[in-house]
Parts: sequence; C-alpha cells; structure tokens
Amino acid sequence: MARIHPSAVVDPAAKLADDVEVGAFAWIGPGVELGPGVAVANHVSLGGATRIGARTRIFPFAALGGEPQDRTFSGERTRLEIGADNVIREGVTLHVGTPKGGGCTRIGDDNLIMNGAHIAHDCQIGSHAIVASFCGLAGHVEVGDWAVLGAYTGVHQFARVGESAMTAANSMLSLDAPPFAMVAGDRARVVGLNAVGLRRRELSAEAMRALKHAFHLLFTSKLRFEQAVARVREELAGSPEVGRLLRFLEDSKRGVCR
Repeated sequence: MARIHPSAVVDPAAKLADDVEVGAFAWIGPGVELGPGVAVANHVSLGGATRIGARTRIFPFAALGGEPQDRTFSGERTRLEIGADNVIREGVTLHVGTPKGGGCTRIGDDNLIMNGAHIAHDCQIGSHAIVASFCGLAGHVEVGDWAVLGAYTGVHQFARVGESAMTAANSMLSLDAPPFAMVAGDRARVVGLNAVGLRRRELSAEAMRALKHAFHLLFTSKLRFEQAVARVREELAGSPEVGRLLRFLEDSKRGVCR
C-alpha cells in the first residue's frame, strides 16, 4: 500500500503504484501517474499529464508538470514523461510540452538532475545524463545519452547537446554541442574530446583512437569544414562512433560549436 503523509494532497484521479512514498505537504494532481517505487519528498508539486517511471526519486520543492512558459500555450492537453531510476533534486522545474513542439517533454532513464535546474517545454533528454545545478534549458532542447551539463550551463532553444558531450560550468550554448566533445565558454566552443567521459563509458581503445583522429580533422586542423568531413568519412568509415558524430553534424539546423 502506498505510504502517503497525512498532510499530502493527492487527487483521487491520480494513479499511484502500491509502493509509492509521498512526503509531507506534497501535492499530486489528477493527471499524474507514479510507477513502482517512486519516492516523492515533502513539498513537491506534481501536476499536468505527468507520468513518472519506476524508482525515480523527487526531492523537496521540485515542481513538475506545470504549464509551459510559452505565450502561445492555451491549455492544450500535453504531457511530461519521465523514465525510470531518475534522481530529481531540490527545486527542479520541468514543464509539459506544447502542441507545436510535439506535445511532450521527455526525460529518459537514470538521469541526475541537480538542484535548481530548469528544463523547459518540449525538451528531449536521453538517459544516463547529468544536468548540474542551476542549468537552464530553453524550449525544444535535445540532450543525448551520457551527456554532462556543468553548473549554470545555459542552452538556447532548439539547440542540441550530443551524446557524451560535456559542457564546462557557465557555458552558454547557442549552437549544437557535438557528440563526445568538451565545450566551454560564452558562446561555447569545442575545447577537446571528452576522454574521461568516454573512458567511463568503457569505449574501446580503437573507438577512442578513431574519435581522436576525427576531432583533430574536424576541430583543430586547418582544413575547411567540408574538406575535414570528407577526410573523416574516407579515413574512419568503419567506426560506428564516428558515424554517429558525422550524422549529428549533418543533421544540425542551428550550426555546430567549433
């Protein structure tokens, strides 16, 4: 049976798994679904059409599922979907999506979202990512698996952060951050390969060598970008990691940090 503090307010229409925990003075609205083992701390607000996956832990004063901060939003039925095994720390804000953004803000599995972070409407966050304290993600941002956003990182709307990319603290991203890269600055630039992050993912030595060579050609050589891409495609065609890097670059609509 769910353990709900007597002072918590849980709408009868909310759907809670049998072993959910809800702390003091929490509020859970009618459209909320909580999976097995979800733990909601005191003073948490969960509203909107929000679904939260198994074993996710939500810390005090987080506000999830509120209306998007978008002047075009008119109360449409949109969603916030959060996967399993996430840790959402104090004061985090996550909003539902908008119709123009596909209608859903989505968080994957096993992410750590630290205190005071804001993830706006229609953002798409992968799995195993870290969003450090006081990061601000504008609407429609995409963050790939295993990415790490350093504290106070700001990401422009519609910008993307590639898989295993890492941003330094106080980075301001107005363009896409390439996969596997370390980026820093205002406006952020590529400062190297995220070698530590890739070792933690246990990428093979062969994959590391291929990415190092690709990064040299793309970001530190004196080749024009189109020439560098052609060289990478020719010399490193057998690397799946390099293939994903090239696809990310080719799909960019805002342009890529260099």
